[in-house]
Amino acid sequence: MQIDDRITRLAENIVVNSLKLKKGETVYIEAFSAGTRDMFEALIKAVVKAGGVPFYYFNDNAFVIDAIEGASAMQVQGWADLHKYLMQKADCYVGVRGYEDMFAFSGVDLKAQDLYRKIFQEQVHMRERLPHTRWCVLRYPNSAMAAMSRMSLKEFEDFYFNACLLDYRKMGQAMRPLKELLDKTSEVHIKGADTDLRFSIKGIKSIICDGTMNIPDGEVYTAPVKDSINGYVQFNTDTTYSGVFYSNIRLEFENGRIVKGASLANNDKFQQMLDTDAGSRYMGEFAFGVNPYITHPILDILFDEKTCGSFHMAIGNSYEDETNNGNVSSIHWDLVKIQTPEHGGGEIWLDGVLVRKDGRFVLPELQGLNPENLK
Repeated sequence: MQIDDRITRLAENIVVNSLKLKKGETVYIEAFSAGTRDMFEALIKAVVKAGGVPFYYFNDNAFVIDAIEGASAMQVQGWADLHKYLMQKADCYVGVRGYEDMFAFSGVDLKAQDLYRKIFQEQVHMRERLPHTRWCVLRYPNSAMAAMSRMSLKEFEDFYFNACLLDYRKMGQAMRPLKELLDKTSEVHIKGADTDLRFSIKGIKSIICDGTMNIPDGEVYTAPVKDSINGYVQFNTDTTYSGVFYSNIRLEFENGRIVKGASLANNDKFQQMLDTDAGSRYMGEFAFGVNPYITHPILDILFDEKTCGSFHMAIGNSYEDETNNGNVSSIHWDLVKIQTPEHGGGEIWLDGVLVRKDGRFVLPELQGLNPENLK
């Protein structure tokens, strides 16, 4: 990728605006794959420029696979203990991933993956990083991601930087009325192609995501009351989880529990994921996606969940913040449904009031979140 000032701008935005780094604070920078080197270096320089102390760690999915295949629970626990210690010592964390092989984990034994999720990911990231560390995670563009997105590398770079460098302060202001509305809402009703879903969010707060923890960003999320979801939903965005590809996932709910689920691709593995643990048949998140530059899926959830005109729901764990609905699981898997006309349309109602139709907000106080008002 050709080095240009957008890389420097993005690195400095992350350090200054996302992390809000103070002089003397330590930033743990973790980069995955050799292709992330330009951003890796830019982040180190940005931390130093801001008066912080960088700690940098180069990683790769191949290394992770080597570490977990054939490892015992004791070995994975020892590995997790070391990384948890590093996370505890850091004031901030930045994770940069470049996927040369998006499906690297597809051939890894499911038991090894389960140990990795339940011990390493849960202890280091879900229980330590998320609630206790200021953090930001992002991707870094490469030819593999461009190919998955059906774009040339140049087109994908432009798409990437447009989505990552938009005016997040402006977006955050436009999100406030939606947060206020969600915070006082009791019932959500979603309608669309093969979708009729009702659930409660009463008593659960919502969170604005405007470039502080994810880059790109652009969502307002909450969580359903754990046992309140009834109906069915057909997600129309392909997805991957632990290196496995899934398509057209459809879920049916009774009193919050997934009683029936299917994927057109790799359904056998999908059924195993649903039975991971006691919380993996319940949902931990519901969110609106609003990034105006993300208009179609690219098989990367960090982008796809922010798609303008979409909503997403997460199977499994809820966040340990104001949106905590009590569901605990070793998985947190975001599934996306785009509701723009070209993707089948649809409606979202809050307490009996139509809020968004065919991907566009219809209430006057929310129209600042429509794409033409965020660019």
